Amino acid sequence: MENCLSSCFKNNLVVTISDSPVVKLPKKCRVLVAKYGEYSNFGYCEYNSCLNTPIEPVTPAGRYLSTVLLNERKNFHDKVAETLEELVADRDEACLRMVVTGDGSTEACLHRRIAELKGKECQTAVEDVMYMLILYKFSELKVHLIPRLSKCIYNKRLEILPSKDWDLESIHSFEILEMIRQHLTSVIGWRSDFSVTENWATTKIQHHRLCQIYTGSILFGYFLKSASLRHRLEMSLVDPIDDMIFNKFRPKNLVFGNTCNMITTFDGKKKRENLSSYLMGFAPDSLAKCAQPNSKEALNLIAKHSVALFGDIESDEVISTSFSTLKRFVMEAIAFGSFLWDTEEYVTTVYNLQENK
Repeated sequence: MENCLSSCFKNNLVVTISDSPVVKLPKKCRVLVAKYGEYSNFGYCEYNSCLNTPIEPVTPAGRYLSTVLLNERKNFHDKVAETLEELVADRDEACLRMVVTGDGSTEACLHRRIAELKGKECQTAVEDVMYMLILYKFSELKVHLIPRLSKCIYNKRLEILPSKDWDLESIHSFEILEMIRQHLTSVIGWRSDFSVTENWATTKIQHHRLCQIYTGSILFGYFLKSASLRHRLEMSLVDPIDDMIFNKFRPKNLVFGNTCNMITTFDGKKKRENLSSYLMGFAPDSLAKCAQPNSKEALNLIAKHSVALFGDIESDEVISTSFSTLKRFVMEAIAFGSFLWDTEEYVTTVYNLQENK
């Protein structure tokens, strides 16, 4: 099952471990330059108390919420709700004016154009709001998002310190963590039995490969959150009294294309199917489909965040780093995807997001 999941996101990772190449790198490669930290022999990425994030809010709504997040944290969710309601009112007002003026007249064309511009403006604003909500989720873990890569690479070395492994793992269940470990092995070659020396061994990866892995891991995290909640819901529907009737007559899940199977033990009791087994019945195309965000706003946010983080996403330059840092990128991306799902669900209760068809 892990191969099936990873195939949706894997893009032939180019990496070397110490002197043993897993995939041969080009002989002539420019190496990105990075800075030494004051407190270690490795280059490291520095953080400060400001919102040192890849994306800077570009709308008044986004800038306002970023200030609230920094200075009025306890009021953050109330301000988000108010901001979303204002965006809904602005968009609805523009659409209403377009409808009232009717069709065919010059005034109607003008109001239609105003409504289109207001719609785009509100879409950009709600994407900023969603990004601030994701930042709030990370701040609850006391984890900073990795800043733009150009700020983190110095002296031919990229290191993200501290790794925050425990914090990023704390949001997942044991079942999901096991699937994440399989994903880490598949996309970067990391293993749970790595020693400290192996975790910090010099590793090389192409810039655009790291970007692909990060973006794919966001989708993986989004999928895991969606699938795990669906699995939990189906498990909660199984009742010992109507179990036989429920399993006999209910139709297949239209989204995932399978039914929830139960395992019968020797004593006749029903054992709940674990998440990994639950996903085994999914076809590869179903897995890929379920990993796609439900809204255009979420899809845009993934693209904007990845481009802002990595800059030139097609660069073939080679980055010198470690497995520990590669793992940090993947773990952050998975958490980002999980938080994106939560954010999308919350925003949808107030603001109608555009469907990602």
